[in-house]
Amino acid sequence: MNVKISRSLGAIAVLYFTANFHAQNTTTDTIQKEQKIEEVVMIGYGTQKKSNVTGAISSLKASDIENIPTGRPEQVLQGRAAGVSVISNSGQPGSTATVRVRGITSFGAGSNDPLWVVDGIVVDNIAWLNQADIEGMEILKDGASAAIYGVSAARGVVLITTKKGRKGRLNLSYNGSFGVGSAAKKLDLLNATQYANIMNEAIANDNMYSSNPPNPPMFANPNSLGNGTDWQDAIFNTAQRSSHDVSISGGSDKSTFFTSFGLFEQQGIVLRDISNYKRLNARINSTHKVLDWLTLGETFAYTHTKSQGINANGEFGGPLSSAINLDPVTPLTVTNGISNQPFASDYTNPFIVRDGLGNPYGISHYVNKEMTNPLAFQQTQLGKYNWSDDMVANVFAEVKPINHITVKSSLNGKLSYWGNQGFTPKFYLSPSSKNDVFNSIFRQTEKKFEWNIENTINYENKFGDHNLSVLLGQGYYEYNISSGQNTTYTNLPVNNWQDASFNFDIAQENRLGNAWDGKETHKASYFGRVVYDYKNKYLFTGTIRRDGSSRFGKNNHWGNFPAMSLGWNLSNENFWRENNIVNSVKIRGGYGVLGNDAIDNFRFSSYLIPGSNYTFGNNSINIGYAPDTLENPDLKWERTTQTNVAVDLKLFKNFDLSVDVYRKKTTDILRQVNIPGYVGVTNNPYRNIGDMKNDGIEVSLGYKKNWDDFGISVNGNFGYLKNEITRLEDGKEFVDFVAFQSMGQVGRLQVGSSYGSFYGYQNAGIFQNQAEIDAYRNSAGGLIQGSAKPGDFKRVDTNGDGKITEADYVNLGNSVPKYTFGFTLNMNYKNFDFMLFAQGQAGNKIFQGLRRLDILESNYQTSILDRWTGEGTSDTVARLSRNDENQNYTRPSDYYLQKGDYLRLKLVQIGYSLPKNISETIGATKVRFYVTGENLVTFTKYTGYDPEIAGGDSFGIDRAYYPQARTFMFGANVQF
Repeated sequence: MNVKISRSLGAIAVLYFTANFHAQNTTTDTIQKEQKIEEVVMIGYGTQKKSNVTGAISSLKASDIENIPTGRPEQVLQGRAAGVSVISNSGQPGSTATVRVRGITSFGAGSNDPLWVVDGIVVDNIAWLNQADIEGMEILKDGASAAIYGVSAARGVVLITTKKGRKGRLNLSYNGSFGVGSAAKKLDLLNATQYANIMNEAIANDNMYSSNPPNPPMFANPNSLGNGTDWQDAIFNTAQRSSHDVSISGGSDKSTFFTSFGLFEQQGIVLRDISNYKRLNARINSTHKVLDWLTLGETFAYTHTKSQGINANGEFGGPLSSAINLDPVTPLTVTNGISNQPFASDYTNPFIVRDGLGNPYGISHYVNKEMTNPLAFQQTQLGKYNWSDDMVANVFAEVKPINHITVKSSLNGKLSYWGNQGFTPKFYLSPSSKNDVFNSIFRQTEKKFEWNIENTINYENKFGDHNLSVLLGQGYYEYNISSGQNTTYTNLPVNNWQDASFNFDIAQENRLGNAWDGKETHKASYFGRVVYDYKNKYLFTGTIRRDGSSRFGKNNHWGNFPAMSLGWNLSNENFWRENNIVNSVKIRGGYGVLGNDAIDNFRFSSYLIPGSNYTFGNNSINIGYAPDTLENPDLKWERTTQTNVAVDLKLFKNFDLSVDVYRKKTTDILRQVNIPGYVGVTNNPYRNIGDMKNDGIEVSLGYKKNWDDFGISVNGNFGYLKNEITRLEDGKEFVDFVAFQSMGQVGRLQVGSSYGSFYGYQNAGIFQNQAEIDAYRNSAGGLIQGSAKPGDFKRVDTNGDGKITEADYVNLGNSVPKYTFGFTLNMNYKNFDFMLFAQGQAGNKIFQGLRRLDILESNYQTSILDRWTGEGTSDTVARLSRNDENQNYTRPSDYYLQKGDYLRLKLVQIGYSLPKNISETIGATKVRFYVTGENLVTFTKYTGYDPEIAGGDSFGIDRAYYPQARTFMFGANVQF
C-alpha cells in the first residue's frame, strides 16, 4: 500500500488506492498497522477527510472495481452506491448505461445524465475512459456537495480520478481476461403447428371462412407443419470477449508517471458479424516538482473505438424484432426448390440474398413490412461500422507562494473525431424491403473540440482547535466547436462491400456531398467554498457558484447557486463515553440550489436556417430561409433545490451504517411545447413548463473483519425513491410523453404522477358470455361496451360517464424503479479470494411490446395459448380476432404492463494468488488467476428477454430489447 503525505492537509495522511493494491515490499503491512490513516474523498476542486464530510457522497476505490469485467466504466456504479440507479441501455457490445443520481431531475433522457468530471476535466461522457485506469470515483449526490459545479450539477456529479505514479521502484502490471457469452434466455414463441392453429382460429372467430366465394382457412393442415423455423436459434450465437491492460508506473523525488495501454474486444450474442465492439486505450499521467514551490503536471488519454450494431430496442425491423415476429412456417433457407414456396416469383429476383451455398434465404409470405429474414438482413449490413477517436488532456501548474496558500491553474480539453461508413448493395429481402435501384457507399466524419481553463486559490490553516479551508475559483468554458461532412457515391460497378471504394471513377451526378458547422456555446463561472471545523466536532461547509451561459437570453444569462451543510461528530464530544456498541456518530444535513442547462443551443432566439425553398412564377426552385423557432428571451435555468439530512454510525467496531433522507425539487423545467404548423418554424420552441420533486431514503451498511488467514467484507445498499410531477404549464393536467406503434400515446407527464408513467385502460376481466355484456350498462340504461363479444376485455369506466373512451385512461404504473439495491460479498482465505455481487430494482412496470400489432400474422408468445376460447376458459387473455372490434390488443391497457422487479446475480468470481516464494521466482510481486461468471441468474417474473429495460430513451417499453449476455471468463493479473 502506498502512502503519500499531503502538505495541504498538514499531518493528515492521504490514502491512495491503486490497482496494484498489494504491497511492493514487506514493510507496508507494518506501516498500515502502526499509522492511523485517515481516508479522504474528492469533493470537487479538492479533498476532505471522510470523517468530516457533511454532504452526501458515495465513494468507490480502485480495489472495489478493478476485478469487475464490465467494459464500460459507468456500469461499475451499478448496485454499489445507494441512490444511484444504473441501467444498461442494451446488451449490445459498446452500449452505454443510463445513470440517474437520486431520481429524475428534468423531462427527457439526456437532461438527466450526471455531470462527469475526470481528473478535473468536465466531459460530456466517459465512453472513452478505460476502467482499468480508474483510481477512484466519488458521486456527489446532494445539493450541498454538488453546488460547487453550479448550473451543471442538478443531475448529480461523478468525480473520477485516474491512477498516478508513485515514488519508488518501477511497477509493471498486466491484467487480462478471456471469456465466452451466450443468451441467458429465449422467449417461448409459437412453433409452426401452434402458429397455424392460432391464425386459423382468429379468422374463424370473425366468421371469415366461406365457401362462396371460396375463403378457406389460412392453413389447411396445421399438424403437418411440425415445429418449423426457430428464428431465435438463427440469430443467437456464442460471443467472445477479451480485455488486456498493461500499466507502467514509478517515479523519483522530483517526477512521477503512470502509463497504460488497453485493448477490449467484445462480440454480440445476436449476429456477431454485425454486432461487435473494439476499443484501444492509451494514457500517460505525470507530475513534476520543478521547484519547492512549483509543481507541473499533465494527464493525456487517447481512445479509439470501432463498432457495429443492430437496432437494440426497436419494433420496426432489425434482427431481434424480426426473429420474434416472423412466422415459423417460412424456412430459414430454401433448399428444396423455390417452386414449393408461396409466391415463388419472389425467389427469381436477381438481387435476392443467398447463403454461402447459393440457397436463397426464406421470404415470409405472411409477415412483411420491415420484418425480414435476419440472416439475409445481416448480409446487407456487412462492412458498415462506426468509429471514434477521443483525446482528453489536462495540463496544470500548482504554485505555493507562501505557507497555507496554493494557487492552481488548469487548461483542459477534449478533441473528438467520429463517424461511420457503410456500403448498401442492391438486394431483395421482401416485396416491401428491397433496394433494386442503385447501390451506394457512404462515409461521414465529424469533429468536436471543447476546452476550458480553471484557476483556483486555496487557503488552508489550523488555528489551535480551528481548521479552515477557503477556495476561490474562476473558470471559462467553450463547447461544441464542431463541424462535419458526408459523402455518398451511388451506382458503383460492384455489388459487395469488400470491393466497394470511393476510388471508382463514377459520373458526377452520382456523387453527393454535404457539410456543416456546429453552434458554439460558452460559459463563464465564479465559485467559492469555505470549509470549517472545530475540534473535528462541529463541521460547516458553505459554497456558492455563479454561472453565465450563452444558452440563455439576455434576461437570464446568469444564475447563482448557493449551498450550505452542517455536521456534528457527536462521538467526539467529551461527554461521549466509549463503548463497544456505538463507536462513532456523525449527524449531518445540508441544503443547496443547483441548475440544469441541458437544452439545445440558442433555443431562446429565433434565427434563420436554410432548407425552406419555394417555387415562384415559372416553378423554378428558389433557395429560402425560415425561422428555426420562436424567440423567448425569458427562457431561464432549471432550478433544483435539495435538502439532505443524514446520520453516519460505526457499530460494534466492524459495522458502518449511513442513512440519508432527502427531498429534491426542480422548478421551471425546460421542454419543447407544441405549436400549430402554420406558425412556420422548423422546431417547436422551448419553455419553462413544469415542476417536479423527488423524495428518497438511502441506506448503506458495511461490515469488515479480518482474522489471521481469513477476511470478510460485506456491503449492502438500498434506495427508495418517490417521484412526482407537481406542475405543468398553463394549468394542464397532462401532456403526451411516449407513443407505441399504432396505439398512439401510452405514457404521459401528468400532475400527481411519476415521470415515465404508463396510461391506458384498466381491465376488469373478460366478458364470459353475452349476459355479462348486456348487464354492463350506464346510468341511462345504455350498453357501456356495445361492440364487445364474449371473450373480450371488460374495460373499467373510470370517469363514470357511461362509455369507454380515452378519458378512462388511468395510471397503470411507471418505468422509474421505486427501489434499488445492491449487495457485495468479498472473502479471502490464505491465497484464495471470492467475490459475489448481486443487484436489482423493484416498484416499476415494463410495457411488454414485443409483437407488431399492425402485422396481423405476427407470431405470438406461447402465453396466447391461455386465451379465452369459451366460457370459463380465461379471465386474463382475450379471445383472438382479426377485426378486434373491442380493441383488445390495439389499445393500451394493463394487459401489456408487467412488473419490472428483478434480483440479478451479477457477478461471481473466484481467484487464487500464487505464493510469494513462487511468484518471486519470475520476479513478480503478485500472480493471480481468476474465473468469473457474469449475469448468472436473474430472478424476475417479466416475460421478455431482460427486465433491465428502463434506461435511455426506452422509458420502460420493451420493443425488442437486446438482452445482456451470460458470460464466463478466465483471467490473470501479474505485477512486477
